[in-house]
Amino acid sequence: MSHSLTLPAPAKLNLMLHITGRRADGYHELQTLFQLLDYGDRLHFELAEDRARGPHIELADSAGIPGPDNLINRAAASLQPHARLPVAVRVRLDKVLPVGGGLGGGSSDCATTLLALNEFWHCGLSRSDLVRLGTTLGADVPLFVRGHSAWAEGIGERLHPVDLPARWFVVCQPDSAVSTRAVFTDPGLTRNSQITTIRTALEGGGRNDCEPVVRRRYPEINTMLDTLSAYGPARLTGTGACAYTVFEQEGAARSAAADLAAQYRTFVAPGINRSPVIDLLPTLSDLTAPYIS
Repeated sequence: MSHSLTLPAPAKLNLMLHITGRRADGYHELQTLFQLLDYGDRLHFELAEDRARGPHIELADSAGIPGPDNLINRAAASLQPHARLPVAVRVRLDKVLPVGGGLGGGSSDCATTLLALNEFWHCGLSRSDLVRLGTTLGADVPLFVRGHSAWAEGIGERLHPVDLPARWFVVCQPDSAVSTRAVFTDPGLTRNSQITTIRTALEGGGRNDCEPVVRRRYPEINTMLDTLSAYGPARLTGTGACAYTVFEQEGAARSAAADLAAQYRTFVAPGINRSPVIDLLPTLSDLTAPYIS
């Protein structure tokens, strides 16, 4: 039996993003509607018989991993004190989602690592426990730990699962990257949007409060949004740099993406409500059986 497994780390889009206030600790209060996509990174996990060093991971080099203080290593470190099965886990990341694209790639990688290692190391933590750990690692990590499209409030940690209609998304990525810090510290950022409701957001109400700042600071993204809007309402996801538009039919989405590919890196993906990693978790216990003595 193979002692390895590949797990997905799906992307997310913000269908709307309102900033409703700023906390004393500098974090911003927000309301957002998260849509998961059937598209993203993939993490390969392989168990190794190496108990001498205790529970640890060996992370293979990857072009998409930004140094040793990355979210995969930090996820592992947060779980080590809870580990009851001291095995090594080799991890390799196939990076597809752009760093700083607003698609939640790093947070999704982190969440998949938390979910996997919790099983591999027999930590016994509940999903709520993992959400609390994830909140300390990144604002979007709880979304991916819960593994469901959701309405979110607070700094993104207060999640209410929602079932969104089946649709197709065309996502465009510019050559430039957006500084999240620069957007959130920009004096022109709206920080007092009126509190809205899930129902209004589900009916298509709302906007992305970060978009006017990004349009002003990054002319190339402003141009990309204008180009994308020829195919339907275009919207920035998170603080960017990626933007998207939505289609009811796959064929129309792929036709638009083919046109846009001449100017931008583009992908097409269906929206999903449930992360595929959640359904794969029960298979992880089979991998650890030979290591239990």
